Amino acid sequence: MRPNRKPLPPPRVRREPPTIEEAIVAAQGLTDDVQAQIEIAAGFMGVSEDEVRPLVARMNRLRGASPIAPAAVIAGKRTVVVERKPSRTPGARPLITLSPRTSRAG
Repeated sequence: MRPNRKPLPPPRVRREPPTIEEAIVAAQGLTDDVQAQIEIAAGFMGVSEDEVRPLVARMNRLRGASPIAPAAVIAGKRTVVVERKPSRTPGARPLITLSPRTSRAG
C-alpha cells in the first residue's frame, strides 16, 4: 500500500478582466440600445459609465461603417449528409444468429 499523500492545494484561477474593446463588442452583441451597451460594458469592466460612453459611441460609428453579415447568407445553404458505416471489426459476432432449417416430412 502507498503511504498517505498530502492533499493537493486548490487550483489557482487566473482572472483577467476583458479589454474595453471586448466588453463593448459583447455589449453590442447583447443589445442594440446604446445606453444599455454603456451599462453592460461598464459592468463587465468594473468602471464608471462616463469612462465607457465615448468609447461605445466611437465603436458604434465604426460598427455602422462595416456591416456584419451572417456566414449563412454569404456562403448560401449547406447540406450535410451523414452516412453510417458498417463495422468491420474482425471476429465480431453477428446480432442475429441463424440456425439451419430442418425439413419436416410428414
